[in-house]
Amino acid sequence: MKKVWISLGVVCVLVIGVYANMSQSGVLELVSPNVSETYYNLLVQGFRAGQLNLKKDVPTEFAKLTDPYDPAASISYWAQPHRMLDLSYYKGKLFLYFGVTPALILFWPYAALTGHYLFHRQAVAIFSMIGFLASTGLLFAAWRRYFAEVSVAVVVACTLALGFVTGVPILLSWSDVYEVPIICGYMLTMLALAAIWCALHQPERRGRWLVAASGLYGLAVGSRPSLLFGAVILLVPLLQSWRERRKIGAQLMAAIVPITLIGLGLMLYNDLRFGSPFEFGQRYQIAGERQFTRQFFNLRYLWFNLRVYFLEPARWSLRSPFVYGITVPPLPANYGQVRNPFGVLTSVPVVWLALAAPLAWRNRPGPADSLLRSFVTTVALLFGMGALTIGLFCGASLRYEVDFLPALVLLAVIGILGTERALVDRPQIWRNAARCGWGLLLIFSVAFNLFATVQYHAEAHDNAGINLFRAGKLPEARAEFEQALRINPHYVDAQENLAVTLEQEGKIAEAAAQYEKVLRINPDYFEAHNGLAGALIQLGRRQEAREHLEKALRLKSNNAEAHNNLGNILIQEGRYQDAIAQFEQALRLKPEFAEAHNNLGSALADAGRPQEAIHQWEEALRLKPDDAAAHFNLASVLEQAGRTNEAIEHYEQVLRIKPDSSAARNALARLQARQ
Repeated sequence: MKKVWISLGVVCVLVIGVYANMSQSGVLELVSPNVSETYYNLLVQGFRAGQLNLKKDVPTEFAKLTDPYDPAASISYWAQPHRMLDLSYYKGKLFLYFGVTPALILFWPYAALTGHYLFHRQAVAIFSMIGFLASTGLLFAAWRRYFAEVSVAVVVACTLALGFVTGVPILLSWSDVYEVPIICGYMLTMLALAAIWCALHQPERRGRWLVAASGLYGLAVGSRPSLLFGAVILLVPLLQSWRERRKIGAQLMAAIVPITLIGLGLMLYNDLRFGSPFEFGQRYQIAGERQFTRQFFNLRYLWFNLRVYFLEPARWSLRSPFVYGITVPPLPANYGQVRNPFGVLTSVPVVWLALAAPLAWRNRPGPADSLLRSFVTTVALLFGMGALTIGLFCGASLRYEVDFLPALVLLAVIGILGTERALVDRPQIWRNAARCGWGLLLIFSVAFNLFATVQYHAEAHDNAGINLFRAGKLPEARAEFEQALRINPHYVDAQENLAVTLEQEGKIAEAAAQYEKVLRINPDYFEAHNGLAGALIQLGRRQEAREHLEKALRLKSNNAEAHNNLGNILIQEGRYQDAIAQFEQALRLKPEFAEAHNNLGSALADAGRPQEAIHQWEEALRLKPDDAAAHFNLASVLEQAGRTNEAIEHYEQVLRIKPDSSAARNALARLQARQ
């Protein structure tokens, strides 16, 4: 037995070590590494100050927005310095939509005891480790009680499945506020399953264990409300008591009261925040899509979600990181976003062994058969309720799979143990064949999870770079894109983002070379053709730029940026009327396109239509008041029109925005001398 404990201890230490090494901050933490500003710690600070909203001020200008839930209006407040993405805004205060349980059981106690705060990535790692150890404890208990004839090597392999096949390692590679409640829910459901196991196998203490299971599952719902319907698992020990002809009145209260009290507490919490016991704040989120009118759950989403979560295979490649996302089917009407899900039946094939779970109770005596059936039923119910709830939701994401995949993997592990037990008296060749079969499925599943972790890690750096770019931190953004490309050199989105960043930094030749790298990998990448054309225009290579723009417009004829870039080439060629037509087309497609207004003004001025040009530059400045080029262009035409005072004002605005503008400084000196 000592060797058994050593073997299991070594594999558990291995999994926990990998978890600790994989844990990385997500986008929101990467763009602002101050731990006190992470969302859950802002919630804790609010609680400690006696309020339910975050300890975070609402920007004055944001509060004045006519519609703060309009993504176009709120986008400038998502990243630094405001950092409001995915917070809930209600009656002038900021709240956290994500479940409150992690704050109550970890973030707040840790801050109170140590005087310091936890990063989200640290919380996710802690929850992952505890959840893994709870599931491993269930495996070990089941092995000792029901599968003693199975070798320790098989149990070690099953432990690796529980550690690396559940989707948890992938989320560790990008741990942020989104992952905190999901992994906390995973931990609490595994602990609740452990309590139900004890309730089934210790009938004299069944009531106490049901209290524990009910409380743990209630906290899981407080972390992840989508787990609510999985609470049906609390009834399984009651059915077992009924079959054993035991009184179930006290046990029924033990199963219902704790989770009910927690549920009432959550309803009160919601009512005090949003005026409704059933509103968690999702409708009031500041997000990339308007949430207020969305129908979050609908039966018409079910087939689509079942396809992407169970059937659609991930794409494999001979190039690192080897695993790429699925081919997304056509979206249902009013569906939201699809973010990296994968079909578990095709990408994690070891879960097919869940079908072998009935072998676990084959040829067992009555009591053992009944208890094992009850526990497997509990796990199956947890999986089914989680999958059904997520299947009805209006969006799909890899992270949502953790609501049901760990339970399915636990069923598969029971299937492996049942298969090994069923073959124990069979010839060795049968046992070896079965082990080769499920062993290959397990190796493939582990490999997929590890490769997917690499790709997810690269995407985390790419998304962090995007947020830093939006915040104007170009060197930091460039570093994130370069890190993403070190992880996955063929990640074309990160390559294109790096090219855009280099262009914004004024490194035009480097940007052009980077765009060309993108096009060597994907010749039909519209954004790269368009971006390369813009860089080539600045390098004076107009003919090449025209070729790329024509290719871009063949790929996407209704793109305003491409029409704007083509107009710039036509201006340089002196074809002002053709340029005007391109800029006007860009503005028909995108009326709020400040750069196109500015460029149209230049084309109109060159075509001898100064009054129309003035109108376009004024419109550009209405949309983008700090556009130095528009101020300069407008000042030049006003100067020619003899409107000296107005010209002086705009030259001064140029110098306020770009103090090193010698052209504006000389023009201003000339006008002031003339006055």
